[in-house]
Amino acid sequence: MQQHAKSIRIGLLAGEPIRLEGLTMIFEEPPPDGQPRLVPTIGTLEELLANAAVEYLVVDLNSSAGGLQVLELVRRSRPTMRQIVIGPEHDDEKVLEAIVAGARAYLDSSATPQTVRMALDVVVSGSIWAPRRLLSTLIDRLLGVSETRISTSGLELTARERQVLELILRARSNREIAEELGIEERTVKAHVGRLMRKTGADNRIGLSIRALSRSLVAGSGKSR
Repeated sequence: MQQHAKSIRIGLLAGEPIRLEGLTMIFEEPPPDGQPRLVPTIGTLEELLANAAVEYLVVDLNSSAGGLQVLELVRRSRPTMRQIVIGPEHDDEKVLEAIVAGARAYLDSSATPQTVRMALDVVVSGSIWAPRRLLSTLIDRLLGVSETRISTSGLELTARERQVLELILRARSNREIAEELGIEERTVKAHVGRLMRKTGADNRIGLSIRALSRSLVAGSGKSR
């Protein structure tokens, strides 16, 4: 009889029964000798977050409500829970946003059960699974390739802009930033707009990457 390491519970979050059925299929194959057995756990987001035994979470963005906000909620509620995301194809910004929001793996909707299982094994081993093309894009942005329209010097941010930027890096929405800083949401939008103009970013993901690569916020990139 094969001996395996301890079992690892994987939460499955999808709004459509047929999607859940397809996801559970990836757990039918027994693991290699010495590898932990992956056990699927189905439930609502609240139930899965409350289950301390669930260490990993597969989120199907195509059929579960909430979108990327689900990833942000998981990261805040269970910072150590590793997330595997299944989302739309050909949406590079969505992939990068998911990674920033806490995903350790991103697969498109056409991924086979075998591919999903491979991604799970990679994440369980402590690595990240994402399309090489997207990882290359992320690295290019972090290195500040020629398309970057700002330099590391001469960029001045006000104290309030730095506060807003820090909260953006912590995946806060405009409404949440407004509540935390005690200002109007429209004021937050104005700050975000100025930050984008100053950094040359086209969207929040670009702003986050530029901020991280240039250390525009003290302690940026470190976990809190």
